Amino acid sequence: MSANMLGLIFANLHDETIPDLTKNRTMASVPFGARYRMIDFPLSNMVNSGISSVGVITKGNYQSLLDHLGSGGEWDLSRKTGGLQLLPPYGHERRRGLYRGRMEAMHSVVNYIANNNADYVLMTDCNVIVNMDYNHIIEYHIEKEADITIVYGSGKYKSAEMLTKTALGVNTDGRVNDVLICPDKEGEFNTSMNMYIMRRDLLLELITETASRNLYSFEVDVIQKMCRELKIYGYKYNGYYEQVDDILNYFSANMALMNYEKRQVLFPRRRPIYTKVRDDAPAKYGLESEVTNSLIADGCIIEGRVENCVLFRGTKIGKGAMVKNCILMQDTVIGDKCELNYVISDKNVNVGGYRSLFGTEDYPVFVSKGSSV
Repeated sequence: MSANMLGLIFANLHDETIPDLTKNRTMASVPFGARYRMIDFPLSNMVNSGISSVGVITKGNYQSLLDHLGSGGEWDLSRKTGGLQLLPPYGHERRRGLYRGRMEAMHSVVNYIANNNADYVLMTDCNVIVNMDYNHIIEYHIEKEADITIVYGSGKYKSAEMLTKTALGVNTDGRVNDVLICPDKEGEFNTSMNMYIMRRDLLLELITETASRNLYSFEVDVIQKMCRELKIYGYKYNGYYEQVDDILNYFSANMALMNYEKRQVLFPRRRPIYTKVRDDAPAKYGLESEVTNSLIADGCIIEGRVENCVLFRGTKIGKGAMVKNCILMQDTVIGDKCELNYVISDKNVNVGGYRSLFGTEDYPVFVSKGSSV
């Protein structure tokens, strides 16, 4: 079914929720899980579901994203027809500035959508870590004869957590009858996972209509205002997923990978998550090294003690160093006799010998890209 579906991935939406990590990159290219980027999950899900035509809508800071995706070969999307297309924010002659929301973003690339012969469009953001078969959703969409289908999860949330989410009221038949945008409330909610399926012709109509009225928000101007007019259904996802809305969510989502069952759900052999290949030697462990309950990527050199950590490719831990509860990104160097606890380091960070950095589970220390301590 998904062979006749167009995938649209929004690379920059939610950048403001983790500004430390998106200062020099998009949300899509934020590193995750020792070797991946956030975009690897929606892109791999699309490929594994049979979607062979995918457009990635960018906005700014997308140089690292271009470097990561290349021609799409790692995802088998380097093709003469369809395949992977990176769509800049200036694709339409009437749009001279950066888009303000999802509808303006799609208006900027409306020609790309119109020229595709797919019957359906799947739209998704890059802030959800999940391994999902989209075929189940399109089957549900067709069965319900829905205009729009929204994928959602449910859980208990604090009011601060809901300020970045969209809450859905769903009746017993699955139809959405109420939409709350960033409500300042706490309790149990059905929250959107920012994944939507709809007919391509309906999407083109909505793009034209909202552009003529200078509207730009898909959630407010379509989902919320038209939930009575359109047949909008919710598809409840009951599997494991993580939604990254702030730096604490990002930290906890990485640390959740220490759980074997959760890793098996996210990275099953039958539905792999693909990423850019970096040819590194296997990780090297010194005679005095000690590693406990950690994810260690290839290219790492460990000569100290590592506990409950996620170490990306090329990370080096010096002799006598003690590193606990840390996320150390690509090519980070930790000197001899250092002590780190609850630290997130961006790429190419250098921590000199005999230095100490201590955060807490609620307030991890963040070291920006290329810094020296």
